[in-house]
Amino acid sequence: MKIYTLKSKQNLPISVEEAWQFLSDPRNLKTITPDYMGFKILSGADRPMYPGQLIQYIVTPVAGIKTKWVTEITQVRDHEFFIDEQRFGPYALWHHKHFIKEIPGGVEMEDIVDYKLPMGFLGRLAHPILVEPKLKEIFDYRRQKLIELYGEYSEPDTQNQTQKHDILN
Repeated sequence: MKIYTLKSKQNLPISVEEAWQFLSDPRNLKTITPDYMGFKILSGADRPMYPGQLIQYIVTPVAGIKTKWVTEITQVRDHEFFIDEQRFGPYALWHHKHFIKEIPGGVEMEDIVDYKLPMGFLGRLAHPILVEPKLKEIFDYRRQKLIELYGEYSEPDTQNQTQKHDILN
């Protein structure tokens, strides 16, 4: 069983309160998802997130194939973190941790996604060709969209902060 991990960090020039307000509203996921993915919430996004909340949506990640995805918000610590887990969808495992913390001049947002692909050996073959590049592309899109919404972060004493993605095998 091969489990992959994607890590992404981004700093923004906003308060923890402002970051939490945006991230804890499931409807904002559409804002930070590329349009070509055809993201559409079907149910469960009618209130700020809470443990046990189920969110159902449709995505079109590859070749126009629509996929239903159901996630559950399993843990929430206000203004600090939340965790969503796939209950039904394209992955054999999807466990996504979202952390926010105050830093000088803004907030650091960190995502850690642990995931497993279906189809055993075929899934492992598809990972470096299809899945890993697509996930990096989606997180790059999110990074750019958040910069458009909130501006570029600059440390108080230095210039720009960069984002990195690491896929751990």
